[in-house]
Amino acid sequence: MAWWQWLIDIAGVLLLLVLLYGLALVVRRRLLSRHGGTFELSHRVRPQKAGRGWVLGVGRYSGQNLEWFRLFSLAPRPKRTWARDDLYYDGRREQRGAEQVSLYPDHVVIHCQTAAGEIELALSQASLTGFQSWLEARPPGTDWSR
Repeated sequence: MAWWQWLIDIAGVLLLLVLLYGLALVVRRRLLSRHGGTFELSHRVRPQKAGRGWVLGVGRYSGQNLEWFRLFSLAPRPKRTWARDDLYYDGRREQRGAEQVSLYPDHVVIHCQTAAGEIELALSQASLTGFQSWLEARPPGTDWSR
Protein backbone atom coordinates (compact mmCIF):
# COMPACT_ATOMS: atom_id res chain seq x y z
CA MET A 1 0.00 0.00 0.00
CA ALA A 2 1.34 3.44 -0.91
CA TRP A 3 2.14 6.03 1.78
CA TRP A 4 -0.66 8.36 0.64
CA GLN A 5 -3.20 5.54 1.03
CA TRP A 6 -2.06 5.12 4.65
CA LEU A 7 -2.59 8.85 5.19
CA ILE A 8 -6.11 8.64 3.75
CA ASP A 9 -6.90 5.65 5.99
CA ILE A 10 -5.57 7.46 9.07
CA ALA A 11 -7.54 10.61 8.20
CA GLY A 12 -10.70 8.49 7.75
CA VAL A 13 -10.24 6.82 11.13
CA LEU A 14 -9.63 10.19 12.84
CA LEU A 15 -12.74 11.65 11.21
CA LEU A 16 -14.78 8.65 12.35
CA LEU A 17 -13.49 9.06 15.93
CA VAL A 18 -14.39 12.78 15.95
CA LEU A 19 -17.89 11.99 14.68
CA LEU A 20 -18.37 9.26 17.30
CA TYR A 21 -17.20 11.64 20.04
CA GLY A 22 -19.68 14.28 18.87
CA LEU A 23 -22.49 11.72 18.77
CA ALA A 24 -21.58 10.51 22.27
CA LEU A 25 -21.72 14.11 23.57
CA VAL A 26 -25.21 14.59 22.08
CA VAL A 27 -26.47 11.30 23.55
CA ARG A 28 -24.97 12.16 26.98
CA ARG A 29 -26.63 15.59 26.96
CA ARG A 30 -29.99 14.02 26.08
CA LEU A 31 -29.64 11.48 28.89
CA LEU A 32 -28.75 14.20 31.42
CA SER A 33 -31.72 16.35 30.45
CA ARG A 34 -34.34 13.64 30.09
CA HIS A 35 -35.64 14.26 33.63
CA GLY A 36 -35.70 18.04 33.15
CA GLY A 37 -34.16 20.68 35.36
CA THR A 38 -30.95 21.14 33.33
CA PHE A 39 -29.49 24.50 32.32
CA GLU A 40 -26.25 26.00 31.05
CA LEU A 41 -23.98 26.55 34.04
CA SER A 42 -20.31 27.52 33.89
CA HIS A 43 -18.06 27.02 36.89
CA ARG A 44 -14.81 28.78 37.67
CA VAL A 45 -12.53 25.92 38.65
CA ARG A 46 -9.30 27.96 38.90
CA PRO A 47 -10.02 31.35 40.51
CA GLN A 48 -6.34 32.28 41.01
CA LYS A 49 -6.09 34.48 37.89
CA ALA A 50 -8.60 37.26 37.27
CA GLY A 51 -11.13 36.37 34.58
CA ARG A 52 -9.64 32.94 33.89
CA GLY A 53 -10.35 29.33 34.87
CA TRP A 54 -13.93 29.06 33.56
CA VAL A 55 -15.24 25.71 32.32
CA LEU A 56 -18.53 25.46 30.40
CA GLY A 57 -21.00 22.95 31.71
CA VAL A 58 -24.52 21.87 32.46
CA GLY A 59 -26.24 22.19 35.81
CA ARG A 60 -28.98 19.90 37.08
CA TYR A 61 -31.11 19.98 40.20
CA SER A 62 -31.26 16.59 41.84
CA GLY A 63 -33.29 16.67 45.04
CA GLN A 64 -31.31 18.66 47.61
CA ASN A 65 -28.22 18.95 45.38
CA LEU A 66 -27.04 21.03 42.45
CA GLU A 67 -24.95 18.88 40.14
CA TRP A 68 -22.49 20.27 37.60
CA PHE A 69 -21.34 18.33 34.54
CA ARG A 70 -18.54 19.44 32.20
CA LEU A 71 -19.88 20.20 28.74
CA PHE A 72 -17.24 18.31 26.70
CA SER A 73 -16.85 15.31 28.97
CA LEU A 74 -18.33 11.86 28.47
CA ALA A 75 -18.49 11.12 32.21
CA PRO A 76 -21.99 10.08 33.33
CA ARG A 77 -21.48 11.42 36.87
CA PRO A 78 -21.29 15.08 37.89
CA LYS A 79 -17.86 16.65 38.29
CA ARG A 80 -19.08 18.79 41.21
CA THR A 81 -22.07 18.59 43.56
CA TRP A 82 -23.23 21.26 45.98
CA ALA A 83 -25.80 20.58 48.71
CA ARG A 84 -28.58 23.15 49.02
CA ASP A 85 -28.04 23.44 52.79
CA ASP A 86 -24.37 24.42 52.29
CA LEU A 87 -24.89 26.86 49.40
CA TYR A 88 -25.46 30.57 50.08
CA TYR A 89 -25.97 33.18 47.36
CA ASP A 90 -23.78 36.27 47.89
CA GLY A 91 -24.49 38.38 44.84
CA ARG A 92 -23.93 38.80 41.15
CA ARG A 93 -21.91 40.85 38.70
CA GLU A 94 -21.49 41.29 34.98
CA GLN A 95 -18.72 39.57 33.03
CA ARG A 96 -15.36 41.38 32.99
CA GLY A 97 -12.38 41.26 30.62
CA ALA A 98 -11.49 37.77 29.42
CA GLU A 99 -14.72 36.38 30.87
CA GLN A 100 -16.62 37.96 27.99
CA VAL A 101 -14.83 35.58 25.63
CA SER A 102 -14.92 32.52 27.92
CA LEU A 103 -18.60 32.59 28.89
CA TYR A 104 -21.91 32.71 27.08
CA PRO A 105 -22.76 36.33 26.17
CA ASP A 106 -25.99 36.62 28.20
CA HIS A 107 -24.69 35.01 31.39
CA VAL A 108 -24.05 36.76 34.69
CA VAL A 109 -21.46 35.72 37.26
CA ILE A 110 -22.70 34.86 40.75
CA HIS A 111 -20.79 34.39 43.98
CA CYS A 112 -21.82 31.70 46.43
CA GLN A 113 -20.45 30.59 49.78
CA THR A 114 -20.07 26.92 50.66
CA ALA A 115 -18.49 25.09 53.55
CA ALA A 116 -15.38 24.67 51.36
CA GLY A 117 -15.16 28.38 50.52
CA GLU A 118 -16.34 30.77 47.82
CA ILE A 119 -17.36 29.54 44.37
CA GLU A 120 -18.23 31.44 41.21
CA LEU A 121 -20.84 30.28 38.74
CA ALA A 122 -22.13 31.82 35.52
CA LEU A 123 -25.69 31.36 34.27
CA SER A 124 -28.43 33.18 32.39
CA GLN A 125 -30.87 35.58 34.04
CA ALA A 126 -33.72 33.05 33.75
CA SER A 127 -31.56 30.30 35.27
CA LEU A 128 -30.52 32.67 38.07
CA THR A 129 -34.18 33.22 38.94
CA GLY A 130 -34.69 29.45 39.08
CA PHE A 131 -31.52 29.02 41.14
CA GLN A 132 -32.66 31.61 43.70
CA SER A 133 -36.10 29.98 43.90
CA TRP A 134 -34.48 26.58 44.42
CA LEU A 135 -32.33 27.99 47.23
CA GLU A 136 -35.30 29.70 48.90
CA ALA A 137 -37.37 26.53 48.77
CA ARG A 138 -35.32 24.91 51.51
CA PRO A 139 -37.21 22.52 53.72
CA PRO A 140 -38.85 23.70 56.95
CA GLY A 141 -36.51 24.05 59.90
CA THR A 142 -33.69 25.59 57.86
CA ASP A 143 -31.64 28.23 59.62
CA TRP A 144 -32.39 31.31 57.47
CA SER A 145 -30.18 33.63 59.52
CA ARG A 146 -26.95 32.27 57.99
